[in-house]
Amino acid sequence: MDGTERGPDVVVTQRRPSELRSERGPVLISLMLATGLVAIDATVIATAVPSIVGNLGGFEQFPWLFSAYLLAQAVSVPIYGKLADLFGRKPIMLFGIGLFLLGSILCGVAWSMPVLIAFRAVQGLGAGAVQPMTLTIAGDIYTVAERGRIVGYMAGVWATSSVVGPTLGGVFSEYLSWRWIFFVNIPLCLLAGLALVRNFREKIERRAHHLDYAGATLLTVGCTLLMLALLEGGIAWPWVSPVGVGVVAAGVVALVAFALVERRSPEPVLPMLVFRRRLVWTTNLVALTLGAVVMGITSYVPTYVQGVLGTGPLIAGFALAANTLGWPITASMAGRIYMRIGIRATAAIGTAAAIAGTFLLTLVGEHDTVLFVALVCFIVGAGLGLTAGPTLIAAQASSAWAERGVVTASNMFSRSMGSAMGVAVFGAVANAALATGERSAAALASATHYVFVGVFVASVGTGVAIALFPSVPIGTAPATAPEDATPEEALVAEAS
Repeated sequence: MDGTERGPDVVVTQRRPSELRSERGPVLISLMLATGLVAIDATVIATAVPSIVGNLGGFEQFPWLFSAYLLAQAVSVPIYGKLADLFGRKPIMLFGIGLFLLGSILCGVAWSMPVLIAFRAVQGLGAGAVQPMTLTIAGDIYTVAERGRIVGYMAGVWATSSVVGPTLGGVFSEYLSWRWIFFVNIPLCLLAGLALVRNFREKIERRAHHLDYAGATLLTVGCTLLMLALLEGGIAWPWVSPVGVGVVAAGVVALVAFALVERRSPEPVLPMLVFRRRLVWTTNLVALTLGAVVMGITSYVPTYVQGVLGTGPLIAGFALAANTLGWPITASMAGRIYMRIGIRATAAIGTAAAIAGTFLLTLVGEHDTVLFVALVCFIVGAGLGLTAGPTLIAAQASSAWAERGVVTASNMFSRSMGSAMGVAVFGAVANAALATGERSAAALASATHYVFVGVFVASVGTGVAIALFPSVPIGTAPATAPEDATPEEALVAEAS
């Protein structure tokens, strides 16, 4: 497409190559900075936990540093997605960056573990706006052909952050103070916000809106309870106990009430299109299973490499980094591939690679080398890079501007739920295998083997989701779709 694109709500500069030096480059840089904030913060605290506990105490509470952040981020994502469709992406993104900045400052001055946990939840609420908005804005200003390359940029930020985050955490904890892992976010937040204010412009249709407070409250309560059950079940309380069953039951009741409220709401938080439109719900199913795969590999490959193969943390990090390296490489190539063979075929190739990689992971033995484990992780990451981005791009492109925020947020929410489910299920599997209390290399090898089998099953689930994914022939329709076009026809038209 040539010239200036003026959608109903967003003003975008001329369609030029999606390089950082293009007219849209400053916006892309802002999105990458914002993505880096969330990505680094997801890993930077891991290596600082001993220092934090040594300073504040509360060893038995430190897992909540991760759980509070994850809970707050996950349950707020769908709400931010709906608000972005009502009031625009820019104000929601800036609000998220501001809230993340506030949470970072508060975490840096925390005086006790419970206070730090509460402030981590504030950070999570900010991240819940930032993560989906970066992808939604990218979906607004880039074409289908360009988005594959943009997703590659974002994936590259995540890959870099996965290496930089733990390193920064260790350096700050050892040479400065663990508090600097939060204070370092201050200049990054200011830079991201300033770049967005100066370079991203959108036109919003001002009209009266009905905010679905009841739906938002029920969704938050229901998801919080279910994720709490998934994260803490079998740890803080037995799975089969009054508390364990009660938390799950209360969460289910809240979500059932949420569904009933949404059916009558004029502007629901999660419109029924998320569940009725095949292209959207299959994309969310892909995200759900991918979340479990990523969490299983991220959590247990380093454990296996250290505990079974007998290496140190640095070498274990290398094995895991191979996974994060494969993802951005193929994600950056995905745009060119799916413009030639279609999104479904591209995702199918990626999923096949991921399934093959996770199958090889189940065959890893005590006598294999770290290099072999790294190669397997690279294959899985490369496969996921061809699957995650293109399927989300398809769902975004098939949605109108007023739906794109909800569609993107529902995808992020599904991945968060998949991660939480992966933590719970894989943790239960590993704990069951180690029930005798034995922590020898052989016992750990057996336990992680069962986890890797579970990861393989989750990747097969991704394959099932891709099999259900509608076939979308890119570039074979007129450039303008009729008003009554189906989502698939609209995607073809935009791609053209």
